[in-house]
Order: sequence, then C-alpha cells, then structure tokens
Amino acid sequence: MDLDDLYNDLIMEHSMRSMNRKDLSCPTCSGLGHNPNCGDEIKLEVVMDGDVISDMAFSGHGCAISQSSTSIMIDTLRGKSAGEAREIIDIFMRMIRREDVSPEEKKRLGDARAFSGVANMPARAKCATLSWHTLESLLDERSGEEKS
Repeated sequence: MDLDDLYNDLIMEHSMRSMNRKDLSCPTCSGLGHNPNCGDEIKLEVVMDGDVISDMAFSGHGCAISQSSTSIMIDTLRGKSAGEAREIIDIFMRMIRREDVSPEEKKRLGDARAFSGVANMPARAKCATLSWHTLESLLDERSGEEKS
C-alpha cells in the first residue's frame, strides 16, 4: 500500500465515521460554512478555554472531501491556542494553493497532509478549505470581540 492509498483511506474513514460529527452542549462560538459551487454546508461549533480551542464539532452535509477535511481539521487543531491554529490554517491554505510549505510545516499539519493532492484538483480546493475558512472567521470574530 502506498502513501496515496493510506491518505485515501484516511479521508474516507473520516468522511463516513467521524467522531467529530456531533453537537456540543455549550459551544463558545459557532459558524456556518457554505460552498455555493457544490452545496457543501457545515456548522462548526467551538469551545474556547481562554485562548485554547478545547473542543470542536461539526454537523452538515457535503462531499467526502469537505466532511473529512472538517473532521481532520478538528483533530489537528483541538488543544491548540488560537495563534497556533491560525499558523496551521495558513500552512494548510498554502499547501492547497501549491505554495512553498517546508517539511517542518507539513509535519505540523498532521493528518491534514492527506489533502495535499487537492492542490491538483482546483474545483475541489473549496471543498477542502471550507471548514478551515469557517474556523478562521470564527477566530477573527472572537479576536475582534476581545479587543472591544
């Protein structure tokens, strides 16, 4: 089995059996992400403990790429500070846009590296980045609220 097969298995596993697909009882913030091109929709719920993302969950529907990317993002960023999450989001977005990402940065992505092949499928890039943009917006909103 080669690396591409492992990544495909990981994506399908998260798409069909995500432990992160649920509702949280008391989220600190939540946001909706929608991709009008294909109809993917997610509701992302986040629990913040100070500056740390202590938990996240999602609900919604869409293609295997959008659903598994959301689940893997949650596993990757749970327990990270908002600043660390922003850095990893930036790395992920650069990877999808085929920009330079160092081997050290790729390590920080963990299982999210499975989506590196999406860079070769521009029509699917929005599917893979939907939840990442949604979380980034939630962190921006939260940061703006704290400054007020």
